[in-house]
Amino acid sequence: MSITVLFRGKKRRFATRFSVRKFLSVVVLSSLVLLISSRSSESVFENHVRVNVVKTGLEGQAKLVQQLQIDTTEQIKGIVNQLATMQSQINKLDTKTGAIAESAGLTKEDFVLSEELKAELSGKKDFTAQIETMSKTLEFKIEQLNALESILMGLNIEKESELSGRPVSKGWLSSYYGVRKDPFSGKPAMHKGIDFAGKSGDDVVATGAGVVTWSGERYGYGYLVEIDHGNGIRTRYGHNKELKVAVGDIVTKGQSVALLGNTGRSTGAHVHYEVLKNGEQVDPLPYIYR
Repeated sequence: MSITVLFRGKKRRFATRFSVRKFLSVVVLSSLVLLISSRSSESVFENHVRVNVVKTGLEGQAKLVQQLQIDTTEQIKGIVNQLATMQSQINKLDTKTGAIAESAGLTKEDFVLSEELKAELSGKKDFTAQIETMSKTLEFKIEQLNALESILMGLNIEKESELSGRPVSKGWLSSYYGVRKDPFSGKPAMHKGIDFAGKSGDDVVATGAGVVTWSGERYGYGYLVEIDHGNGIRTRYGHNKELKVAVGDIVTKGQSVALLGNTGRSTGAHVHYEVLKNGEQVDPLPYIYR
């Protein structure tokens, strides 16, 4: 079986004959050429698109990296500035603690940074080493402050527990320590304290810090408060109208512990004030005018 192709012009006539197999081969070959040509152009276009996508992504990543670099630089500058501020504050704090220690009669050098540590703190180092030095300095300074606080607290407690002043907020000294005529019997008797007269209900105050060891009624004293100030020193406040503290309470110097009254063996509103040293009553007057 064959196929005849006829071409007729004005002056020429052309005719050729193909077998079916040959004709089909030409058609398939032409189709493959067209297909390959078409796929080749699409592949170039697709690759161009892919390149543009990758390029756009990389440009975006480059911008992110650039912004991250800017942000990191700013953060580092901020940390450096903070470290410089902290160093300045440590130096000021060091000066103040030295002055406080000196004013308290302590050795100033024991509560300030050593010259070696100051030199290490102000020396030029890399970023990590600077932070480590700052951390070590702060820890050492905290230890110094804790020690100073403990010493000052001890000094303050000792000062506060030291007796001084009058046991009343208002009133007058009405009877002294020593032998006097007993107001009830009229006979000479030892008066083992001093009396401050005043208005009933006025405040009776502690003459030093301490712990309350008695708060209640006691023979002869009426309503009595007794305070232990340590080092063998105790004070008593008798004839009160009302008690304002309980046994075990910690009181401060000048704190109201009772209200002035006329209870017990008393002839009028007053407070009977005693100072005991190692269990024996002594004259309170030297302690009052310290």
